[in-house]
Amino acid sequence: MSKGSKELTLEEYVKRRMYGKGLSRFKAALEVYKEWCDGKLRLTDPNPPRDYIEYLRRLDYSLWYWTTVSLVVLTVITIALSTYVEYLTYLRYVLGSLFVLYLPGASLIEALYPKEEDLSPLERLALSIGLSLAVVPLIGLILNYTP
Repeated sequence: MSKGSKELTLEEYVKRRMYGKGLSRFKAALEVYKEWCDGKLRLTDPNPPRDYIEYLRRLDYSLWYWTTVSLVVLTVITIALSTYVEYLTYLRYVLGSLFVLYLPGASLIEALYPKEEDLSPLERLALSIGLSLAVVPLIGLILNYTP
């Protein structure tokens, strides 16, 4: 975490807030959070991932990736098993809809805007659905005319 030229940990900064202003831990943390939201405070990870394997191991960076992979695997398993187990057909419809209407756009948005502060969650959701509706027909058209 950096404010000006001083490098402090988040815990040290909150403690200074608590003792400096006589606030409770919750109030001090809330003030620090508001400073961060307003852009007055910059938080940096002291140990960012150095390579791809470390990136995949740290869920604070790669949770979106593992969620996408899990959804793809679950969809494929559901498609394979729905012919044998009838009640999986409805789960297949739900997962297939997510697979077609959300995942292509979400992956594209994550690639185009990797920083969390670039877009709000609502903008990410809306753009993910919109881009999926635009990209999926184009992919279908390309696949239709390829051998």
